[in-house]
Amino acid sequence: MASTDTASSARRGTSRSGVFGVTILLVILLGSLLSIPWTFGVIDSGGIPTRRYEAANLQLALFPPVWWHTSEHQEAMLQAQLDSGAYVPGRILGTDRLGRDFFARCLAGGGISLAIGFCAALLSVVIGTLYGAVAGWAGGRLDALLMRLVDILFGLPYILLVVLLSVAVDGYLQSRAGQMGEAGRQFVNVLTLLAAIGAVSWLAMARVIRGQVLSLREQPFMEASRAVGVPLKRQFLRHLLPNLMGPIIVYATLAVPAAILSESFLSFLGIGVKDPLPSWGNLASSGLSELNTVRSHWWLLFWPCLLIGTSLLALNFVGDHLKERFDPIRASV
Repeated sequence: MASTDTASSARRGTSRSGVFGVTILLVILLGSLLSIPWTFGVIDSGGIPTRRYEAANLQLALFPPVWWHTSEHQEAMLQAQLDSGAYVPGRILGTDRLGRDFFARCLAGGGISLAIGFCAALLSVVIGTLYGAVAGWAGGRLDALLMRLVDILFGLPYILLVVLLSVAVDGYLQSRAGQMGEAGRQFVNVLTLLAAIGAVSWLAMARVIRGQVLSLREQPFMEASRAVGVPLKRQFLRHLLPNLMGPIIVYATLAVPAAILSESFLSFLGIGVKDPLPSWGNLASSGLSELNTVRSHWWLLFWPCLLIGTSLLALNFVGDHLKERFDPIRASV
């Protein structure tokens, strides 16, 4: 009786944390997505059409958030810029070293980081599901060969592979700088980072799906479908795949924070998303150098780190809730 009460209490706690995670995640997602027309909109910055997230005014560099203390010198400089009709960035979260609106850059960076994270996780789920399903369904020598290949790839350093691919593509883009515009280079760079993270993070998914397929293929309903001559495609789509949706959904939810963290880490190292295109990783990287004992511009590091940490925490809450929801053993308690 006591164990049942403990399990019920644990489920209620997981459910509450799941609701909290979904709420926080929706706020961050909607804020990043709905603000795209604003953050990526073109404005007049010193007579030059510029996207809002990269519009700069060097005279207003490193201004603190509008609700933080500003010096008399900063107030006088701000008033002078307003009187001259120059571009004045928003100061909700302050400005960076180039005088760019840090609030707009955090929103734009959130869209980039979350897009890379979700797309990379989707890619890893698709590759891992197909690979694991083929290995588990085929069995025998083919299964052994495919799983030994997974073991070999597991032994390779994951981050090193992503770094080498990113550096190679970056070198290629540098060699073709004259033939490709800035927007084209940024797009290829983001696409490469997305593909690199997704293409090397499917190994755990493949093992999970293979184990599930090996178990499901011996179930009576699968034996019955084979006995009546159901085609392989229909067996997979109508009988096997629906029973795999639980592990797939849970893994996909847990793979998204891992992909976001990988993108942030690589961008923090300077080999991910390149400035002026923002991401939470490169914003945190640039903010780290602004911490010193003389004058610390704390907002340049605090906000991107807070957004990364909050997003990862919310995604893990959602993943734990889905794991509890789709775990048949826990659900039966």
